[in-house]
Amino acid sequence: MAWMAWTLPTIVFFVVIGCALLVMTVLAVVFPETPRRGLLRIETTRGDRLFISLLGSAFICMAWLGLIGAPLWWALAVCFLYAAAVFRWV
Repeated sequence: MAWMAWTLPTIVFFVVIGCALLVMTVLAVVFPETPRRGLLRIETTRGDRLFISLLGSAFICMAWLGLIGAPLWWALAVCFLYAAAVFRWV
């Protein structure tokens, strides 16, 4: 696949996303949950909150690159805090 730059960060990114989906699947089977209403007043499940946190993290990283530039280590820390807040309050 010459069209894709398979660097170590790219591989790590896809492996982490795959592991997150695997963990969420196992949690859904072992500990089924009912949707809950959070701060947004919409019913969300764990998978919905994962999607919201991944989408928001992408926007955080793009804004970071546009406003501050590389490296993205501090943006990654902000993304983890955002994801924790989404899973706690959304």
